[in-house]
Amino acid sequence: MDLALPPPVADYFKAEACSETNALGRCFSDDAVVHDEGKAHRGLEAIKAWKVAAKRKYRYRVEPLCSQPVAHGVQVWARLTGDFPGSPVELRYDFQLGQDGIVALEIHA
Repeated sequence: MDLALPPPVADYFKAEACSETNALGRCFSDDAVVHDEGKAHRGLEAIKAWKVAAKRKYRYRVEPLCSQPVAHGVQVWARLTGDFPGSPVELRYDFQLGQDGIVALEIHA
């Protein structure tokens, strides 16, 4: 990935590439929240469970395409390819960053 991403966001996409849910602890703050598919996943354990379930259900891979800094974080557009209708799709990831890493992530179709 040749994008200039803040370290926690770069680590998130590295964890995606290797399906390593324990690596998510290096990306997210302890009380982070992820919003995806109309649901909120709060805290590291819930975020790890969300990631395991999504990988199992969709067997996808993600390719970050471009990014743009925004207030308190970064937006990343990525292509997801996997076992789901309409694959591949491009999604926008809105990362909000704090001192302890990612404090919020919202994924938009």
